[in-house]
Amino acid sequence: MQTAKQLLGMRVREVRKLRGLSQEKLAEKVGVDPKQISRIEGGKSAPSLDTLEAIAKHLQVEMKDLFDFQHLLSEERVEDQVLRLLGMMDVERRKLALRVLTAIST
Repeated sequence: MQTAKQLLGMRVREVRKLRGLSQEKLAEKVGVDPKQISRIEGGKSAPSLDTLEAIAKHLQVEMKDLFDFQHLLSEERVEDQVLRLLGMMDVERRKLALRVLTAIST
């Protein structure tokens, strides 16, 4: 199972690559050692709030966007999320969810 730290690191890497920046260049802009960016992206360490804010600034995204990693979840976690959400719905919403899932699966 992926941790939030790992997912955050994957998201930072994803956005950094979309911006065409190397780890070294991002580290230079943020004012940290390139190894720190590597550890963050590898999910081995969590950035401080100040570092995370600087990373977001230099990647030209809002900080909250770095926590938008639903698309990076493992298959197991996606299934868990779906089941959890379905469990929170009343019968009418479950029926609607079933119609939506049926429509997009064909």
